[in-house]
Amino acid sequence: MNIDQLYDIYRQYPSVQTDTRQLKAGDIFFALKGPNFNGNTYAAAALEKGAAFAVVDEEAYYTQPDKMMLTSDALETLQQLALRHRQSLNIPFLAITGTNGKTTTKELISTVLASAFKTTATAGNLNNHIGVPLTILRIPADAEMAVIEMGANHEHEIEAYCKVALPTHGIITNIGKAHLEGFGSPEGVRRAKGELYDFLRSNKGTVFVCNEYPYLVDMSKGIETVITYGETAADYTGQPLADSALLSVKVTSHEGIGQIDSQLVGAYNFPNVMAAVAVGLNFGVPAEKIQHAISSYVPSNNRSQVMKQGSNTIIMDAYNANPSSMKAAIDNFAGITAEKKVLLLGGMMELGDDSVAEHQALVDLLQRTHWHAVVLVGGDFIKTNHPYIYLENAAAAASWLQQQQFTDTYLLIKGSRSMGMEKVIA
Repeated sequence: MNIDQLYDIYRQYPSVQTDTRQLKAGDIFFALKGPNFNGNTYAAAALEKGAAFAVVDEEAYYTQPDKMMLTSDALETLQQLALRHRQSLNIPFLAITGTNGKTTTKELISTVLASAFKTTATAGNLNNHIGVPLTILRIPADAEMAVIEMGANHEHEIEAYCKVALPTHGIITNIGKAHLEGFGSPEGVRRAKGELYDFLRSNKGTVFVCNEYPYLVDMSKGIETVITYGETAADYTGQPLADSALLSVKVTSHEGIGQIDSQLVGAYNFPNVMAAVAVGLNFGVPAEKIQHAISSYVPSNNRSQVMKQGSNTIIMDAYNANPSSMKAAIDNFAGITAEKKVLLLGGMMELGDDSVAEHQALVDLLQRTHWHAVVLVGGDFIKTNHPYIYLENAAAAASWLQQQQFTDTYLLIKGSRSMGMEKVIA
């Protein structure tokens, strides 16, 4: 069986699953492998649960030839099937990558586009070698727009995703220090994220570029169509307003939108909002729909969420952290007008040899501002010189916080995913 034959089966059963726990009748099951599991061992069970077809890559599990495809690599076949489906779709494909803000930007843009077009976007942060093809295979034949998030922790990853998604449009939100262990250096991060621009440059694509970041402007040279957004001297301009916890933006290049009162924390989300404005206006979404879509978007999953707990205001940004996102969050928190401000910051992971230096740089940044209290939690904070409270994990931080009985206090909670900083207020 070849990919075209498998695609004929997919068109009859256009739902793909890799986890039998989430399997529905009529799904096509792909037997993927991981460090601690072998999907081939579940293939027969998937068919018993009602899967229409299964793709396996070990001959011992190829037990029902009429309902199975035996391939040399089930993951590679999943990616090939996604490419075959992508080639059947003649619609804009917008790819989004970057160090910080890519999921928020993806959510804002897809919300704006969905207000006017039938739009499919990456669910959650399924932005890896499995998530990208699964997202493409979720796109129905009558879709009008696709928004694909692409994450990476080593070079040539974005390049590989582009060969499957074939993006026509792209956004790099920014480039900062993250996954240095895999990229090797900040220059490695830039090369890796720039693989999206390289693909669009070679394929006469369009990029949306935040001109507040000169390095992105420089990197985008040679791309056929460059659309800019930012505070000044851009195709689409706006201004962040006020110093409250929640971001408001006044769009200055297009009067029809006016002021957008978002439910996002911090001026560091300004480029994300403006990216959604630029994409929406570029594709002809009416101004009032853009304003309503962005104003109505409520962040979730511990990303830039503002919570009230009694008289306290909590900024929960614990989904992930790296040096650039930590600095942006601390700078924004410093600018908020409040009498008592408390920070609980978890360690940052995957920074390789730079880890201790980056944690120390954050500690040095913290010391430039007076805070009511600072708690550093886990990671390489233990190896830094600082005057603050150090606790080993989120459970200890939760216990500390309970004992304080704070009132009328602003709290910032942030840290890498593995630190589980959301447990501090659980």
